[in-house]
Amino acid sequence: MNMKFINSIALLAGFLVMSCSSQRNIPSGEDAVKLAARNYQAYMRDYPDPTKYLRSIDNGKLKATSSSDWTSGFFPGNLWYLYRLTRDERWKDAASKWTAGIEKEKDNKGTHDLGFMMFNSIGLEYELTQNLRQKEALIKGAKSLASRFDPKVGAIKSWDSKPWNYPVIIDNMMNLEYLFWATKATGDSSYYKIAVQHADTDMKYRFRADNTTYHVLDFDAQTGKLLAKKTHQGYADGSCWARGQAWAIYGYTVMYRETRQKKYLDQAVLASSYFLSQTDKIADHIPYWDFNAPGIPDVPRDASAAAIAASAFIEMNKYTGEKGYYLSKAKELLRSLTSQKYLYHRSEYPYFLLDHSTGHHPKNSEIDVPIIYADYYLLEALWRLKQK
Repeated sequence: MNMKFINSIALLAGFLVMSCSSQRNIPSGEDAVKLAARNYQAYMRDYPDPTKYLRSIDNGKLKATSSSDWTSGFFPGNLWYLYRLTRDERWKDAASKWTAGIEKEKDNKGTHDLGFMMFNSIGLEYELTQNLRQKEALIKGAKSLASRFDPKVGAIKSWDSKPWNYPVIIDNMMNLEYLFWATKATGDSSYYKIAVQHADTDMKYRFRADNTTYHVLDFDAQTGKLLAKKTHQGYADGSCWARGQAWAIYGYTVMYRETRQKKYLDQAVLASSYFLSQTDKIADHIPYWDFNAPGIPDVPRDASAAAIAASAFIEMNKYTGEKGYYLSKAKELLRSLTSQKYLYHRSEYPYFLLDHSTGHHPKNSEIDVPIIYADYYLLEALWRLKQK
């Protein structure tokens, strides 16, 4: 890494520190930016194949994926965020190189995760470069995503695998932003209508009386009737999986932003109330992987849930009457996430920004490790904070 590149990172770090200082300084924002720059550069140096997308460390081994994995868009998305923050052309070149291999997923009709895969990578590229090829790929991908919608159920199908019939997971709320973009890009309102109908179906069944979320809603594909409310990655069907709750906060905030229908903001606020009621009990505010996991406090945390919620809270703060409240809650989370406790400083596989996330605890997969989507939402949160 030459001195010009290092200087650009230093300038960005200084800017972030000044920006955050004016809003109750986030102590280690500078460290977070430097760490992301250094570690992503190291990954691209040590693993130069731009079709192997950094994901996590699992059972002591580095995990990289192909473009078809649901997490593939996050590493190139992180590079786009570094370009967005620095305007250094080296990050733009790297991001474009690592995004290129995802374009073929535009024809993938076997996943509901095209928002994560394409919109968080190619979507950022199009936003920042206005490359018409990227726009065309995004439109094709949105068509593939919309093909998974069934009007009988009123929702986009999440998985095609057994034992599920027609599963709809809370994570899917994160892919609706892509459909809203598609309506704006094409003038075709069908994408907008699918997003709204999906959210309405989700909101009807997703939440318990205490505003916690079920992870999986399983429907009868023939009748549209709800069959079961289950979990897949949480502790139990009746527990509250922390990342699922964060997906809900983020997803319903986006729904309000795109439609201005108050019911969605109200739902985001209710989901936030429960999330914060739990994290306020924790000294550093970083949630346990499931709020009802046995053995608390001696259970793994999930930094990814905190990063997702922090980014969502910054966005929510624009729309709620409690001006400053959600911004202050975002800062609480960011202070911890950007502390030395949660930044990734292990010598083994030094390629990540955040440590201490939990991916799939019931399957003993990706527990208390760095996971690339945690990095993504932290960088997004820092970017959003910069815009305040």
